[in-house]
Amino acid sequence: MQAISETKFKFPNQTGFYSGKVRDVYYFGDYMAMVATDRISAFDVILPRAIPDKGRVLNQIAAFNLEATKHLVPNWVIATPDPNVTVGFRCQPFAVEMVVRGYLAGHAWREYRAGKRMLCGVPLPEGLRENDKLPHPIITPTTKAAVGHDEDISREEILARGIVSPEDYAVLENYTLRLFEKGTALAADRGLILVDTKYEFGKHNGTIYLIDEVHTPDSSRYFYQEGYAARQQSGEPQKQLSKEFVRQWLIENGFQGKDGQQVPEMTDAVVESISTRYKELYQVVRGEALAPVQYTQMLERIEQSILNSIKSVTLEGQKH
Repeated sequence: MQAISETKFKFPNQTGFYSGKVRDVYYFGDYMAMVATDRISAFDVILPRAIPDKGRVLNQIAAFNLEATKHLVPNWVIATPDPNVTVGFRCQPFAVEMVVRGYLAGHAWREYRAGKRMLCGVPLPEGLRENDKLPHPIITPTTKAAVGHDEDISREEILARGIVSPEDYAVLENYTLRLFEKGTALAADRGLILVDTKYEFGKHNGTIYLIDEVHTPDSSRYFYQEGYAARQQSGEPQKQLSKEFVRQWLIENGFQGKDGQQVPEMTDAVVESISTRYKELYQVVRGEALAPVQYTQMLERIEQSILNSIKSVTLEGQKH
């Protein structure tokens, strides 16, 4: 098995390039092609070895969920011409991420345990335990920091600071709750509970679109439905479906992204085990095994798929 650690394509009519933690993005005027590489990050650090199949696992889960929700909320996708590639509109992102929570877990639980009963301007009732279901889903936005970590922010502060207009923010809230409701139903079909997730939105030609990946195990937290109630009653930790297992392996080996800490050695066995777990995540979320691919000439395949797709969408755009 081979992994895609980076791409360095040069396309005709390319207007820009951006390499993020795990994705390479090629810009073509109003359009963009996003390559889901096999890079993996944790604690805001890109780990030294890429994970075979990880990129296409996340890209195909995102493609499935974007297709399943496009009748509810318009999204940026025009085509998914390759398992690792998505092509769509280049949107101007809003400077907030819309985090939505149905359960008291992760960051929300840590804040609650510390005594806070207000999260991003949303009041929380007394007497909740970790992983309890909230009375109703709540939106707890974060800023999108160019440098450093994202920070919690309230609806009132977003509007007061003019980060998003009141009209646009009303749309973002509406879209967020619609998506979470649909994501919850899709998860239930797979025997899962959608605990919390985040959505990103952007504008293109005056229209608000859902952008980025949606309902993947990297952007969302899932619990297994079976045994949830019994585990809550007995105070046991919930069985999760997310990339938490990667963070756990790093913590056990003395790494949490702090200064002076070394990333533990990623042996072939470790890389293979992470790859296997990602394929298992795919099977649970999609209800089918990940299809095999030809590992030779992967980069050539990806490059050609972008070339063909961009040519097609550009021609289509010229007609309109």
